[in-house]
Amino acid sequence: MAGGLVVALGLGLGLYAASGDDGESTGATAGRDTARGTDGDGPAGTGRAPATPTPSRSYALSTAPRTIPAVGAHTPARGPGWRPAAGHRVVVSDGDLADEGRLIAGELGMTYAGKKSDVRAGDLRLALNDDAGANPESYTMTVRGGRVTVSGPSDAGVFYGTRTLKQEVRGGGTAPEGVVRDAPAKPQRGFMLDIARKHFTAGWIEDRVRELGDLKFNQLGLHFSDDQSFRIESDSHPEIVAPQHLTKAQVKKIVALAAERHITVVPEIDSPGHLGAVLAAHPALQLRNVNGVATRGAIDISKEDSANLLDDLLDEYADLFPGAQWHLGGDEYQALTVANPSASYPQLAAASRARFGSGAGVADLATGWLNDRADTMRAHGRTMRVWNDGFFRNTSVKPASDLVVAYWTGKEIGARVPTDYLAAGRKVLNYNDEYLYYVLGEPQTFVYPTGQRIYEQWTPRVLRGSTAVPARYDAQILGGSFAVWCDLANSQTQDQVAAGIRMPLRATAQKLWDARQPSLSWAQFTTLAGRLG
Repeated sequence: MAGGLVVALGLGLGLYAASGDDGESTGATAGRDTARGTDGDGPAGTGRAPATPTPSRSYALSTAPRTIPAVGAHTPARGPGWRPAAGHRVVVSDGDLADEGRLIAGELGMTYAGKKSDVRAGDLRLALNDDAGANPESYTMTVRGGRVTVSGPSDAGVFYGTRTLKQEVRGGGTAPEGVVRDAPAKPQRGFMLDIARKHFTAGWIEDRVRELGDLKFNQLGLHFSDDQSFRIESDSHPEIVAPQHLTKAQVKKIVALAAERHITVVPEIDSPGHLGAVLAAHPALQLRNVNGVATRGAIDISKEDSANLLDDLLDEYADLFPGAQWHLGGDEYQALTVANPSASYPQLAAASRARFGSGAGVADLATGWLNDRADTMRAHGRTMRVWNDGFFRNTSVKPASDLVVAYWTGKEIGARVPTDYLAAGRKVLNYNDEYLYYVLGEPQTFVYPTGQRIYEQWTPRVLRGSTAVPARYDAQILGGSFAVWCDLANSQTQDQVAAGIRMPLRATAQKLWDARQPSLSWAQFTTLAGRLG
């Protein structure tokens, strides 16, 4: 039956022949009929009955896979494509890909066969290539002849290729014939979770790690210290830990699960502000103004014991979080929100002058504090980020040159536009609170962000409000992060949070991975997300 014959190839899948869009017959058996005699008596000159004919098959030219985020490029081809089947193998060309191989084999119901050099029908092969100049997160996926090969310059790139394949075949789908070549637009693609104000269970966080991995995010931020609570077990200062918290064993499991999915966990112990939970157990270190009134969340940075306490914690958690990234916080230090910080906090002004000279002020001392904490973490080999309102104008003490700006707002006193940081050569991460802040209870002027706004309006260059910075700064913008803040913690359950951030996460993933204007409408993107799960 022309164009409609179902053929079984012994590969565990049924392949439907279809006429090519130009009528050409290009399947694996095309042309075999002409090798037989044409007299109806079997092969020419034999006189035997004809053998069962091998049907001619032709296939439409394949189309690019539909995935979230979208793939960069697809070279179409004619062929049946590929589906996983029980008994098919996942094999690797390099032992370093064993974790990736076992994971995708389990997800697709295949057999992980380890490092093999032989070739079998239905194989999924993972391989490292020697393209040293390529983006380490790039990959190539080739679907040809009933087999798939995913290759990349690193195990991270290969992992992302398996995420694309997993989405392609979800729900019985077929990976289309041809070659996918793909790489992210931005190297840092994050999701930040405020676990200080609201306790999230370890299982819930693990579920988000799996979700993030499938969407090709590579960072999970954990903000675990704030005025309300300190939420991770501590050996050096157990007195500061909230009754509801994550144990170190639970955190290690989260970190290990994230590492399997090439996600770095980026911890944040915010200071010198937002330390209320720590200060509740160390009231002597609470910052007080000239009238003796405590300043909410602020530690007295004129005291050596304050620095020692923070460094104790930074040193302790550096061992728990081995990733290369660290968040120092630095935002909303209340001593710098008053009209005259030196008059309101004379002890800070005196300490600043003693350390930095007669012209130094409170902002210089705060900058020095962050530089000192950066020194602590630099000794652990970390690259550090600081909220943009932790960088101050017109100070004699300059922030360390390697501090990345985590740009979230333009609402602080003396706010600077993003180009001020970019023109100075700073690298920037986009946390734009206009689009990327999911703040529980919608306090102040916050509203829950929608995936549609992110998808249709936001790009990594839109750092503040809705205006993009000039394209010449694009390379300095390392990426961005969608953030959940729990200001009114009981406004939503953790399951409601998961549902509320589902489409914003997918839209953010699309815009961080793919710099092009999306080819799908929002309605089409939503439908695709529903199909992919």
